[in-house]
Amino acid sequence: MHVSNAPARPTASGPARRPLFPAGQLVPFFLVTALFYLWGIPNNLNDVLIRQFMKSFAITRFQAGLVQSAFYMGYFVLAMPAALIMRKLGYKAGFVIGLLLFGLGTLLFWPAALAGRYGFFLLALFVIASGLSFLETASNPFIAQLGDPESSERRLNFSQAFNPLGSITGVLIGTAFIFSGVELSSQQVDSMKSQHLYDAYLRSETLRVVKPYLALGALAIFWALLIIRTKFPSIQSEHEAGGGDHGHFRDLLKYPHFLLAVVAQFLYVGAQVGTWSYFIQYVQDYTHRPEKVAGYFLTGTLGAFGIGRFFSAYLMRFIAPNKLLGTYALFNVVLVSGAVLRPGWVGLWAVFLTSFFMSLMFPTIFALGLKKLGPNTKIGGSLLVMAIVGGAVLTPLMGLIAEAHGIATAYLIPLVAYVFIAAYGFVGAKAGLSEGTA
Repeated sequence: MHVSNAPARPTASGPARRPLFPAGQLVPFFLVTALFYLWGIPNNLNDVLIRQFMKSFAITRFQAGLVQSAFYMGYFVLAMPAALIMRKLGYKAGFVIGLLLFGLGTLLFWPAALAGRYGFFLLALFVIASGLSFLETASNPFIAQLGDPESSERRLNFSQAFNPLGSITGVLIGTAFIFSGVELSSQQVDSMKSQHLYDAYLRSETLRVVKPYLALGALAIFWALLIIRTKFPSIQSEHEAGGGDHGHFRDLLKYPHFLLAVVAQFLYVGAQVGTWSYFIQYVQDYTHRPEKVAGYFLTGTLGAFGIGRFFSAYLMRFIAPNKLLGTYALFNVVLVSGAVLRPGWVGLWAVFLTSFFMSLMFPTIFALGLKKLGPNTKIGGSLLVMAIVGGAVLTPLMGLIAEAHGIATAYLIPLVAYVFIAAYGFVGAKAGLSEGTA
């Protein structure tokens, strides 16, 4: 079945009457929309894993930050191959490959726990992220093109709204089922070592991560089977004609607003991932709350992220996206400054609120960067996806700073990122905007 991209006929009632959901394709639409929720779970389970692995492997903050490095390197390495494979085989193949890789990575948690090797867990996380790279590369364009093109933006926003719900679910799962609530003092550790009980304690803490990931893997494989058994429409743009001009990487050097967007996206993802990765530790270090309470604070800040996404979409009806991006970034400069200078309850709530203002940054930087790229839009988009490797680079850097100077000082990394993003919103993005929109 072919889904036409031809414009729908105008009706007397105007654009508001455009159908949001694709006629006759509700099952594929539902199956793919669920993926936005599904990949949000492992993304934010990482924030729990960092704290858990610091405890179960008795490792440093820098070493624990390698969780995000392994994860986001999976995204970086597989983004381009995913696009090339789906260009030949279509979106459905991309969904199935992504879910099977996702499931395989979660299943690897079992032998990793039995072996008790931290490096094995990092490999499993890399495999999970490889699968998610396929899912994210396929899902956004598929949903946008599945139905009336006049309602593509609303349809995609509807599907994307489920992603923060998955993020919240991931942190709740981790807080409830991975955190044991047992936190030993140095005296208790010494006592357990003298009784030869400490290794058994570490092993039990490591094994706590297995069941949630096995359940998640089973769900991913089940969803892959549902997609295999479902007839998906053939969307014309997924099978590109050989004679068209698909753009060239060297042409992208002509677009300074795009190059700055890649840097802004790299910094934004690093700031977001680093902020959430060390938020639990920030709560514990400066308010002395137990890990489960800190986990619920993380859940709350992810809720603020979801609320911010809906509120920002509404504000964009009245405020130019680049100006709203710059304004939100300035708010976060102020908030993160408070987190650095006033560690404690003031700093905690400052970090908490940054998630609200993060909410519009990824999609807005993405959209602004692609303006006026013409035939270079697709390859430009693939580079913006690859820019999320910022999460792999800046998170362990924050860990190194935290070891030397404390968690609060490490938040200088997100602070610098937001300064650049503010400059991009107000100045750097203007070259890609049409007259009168800036």
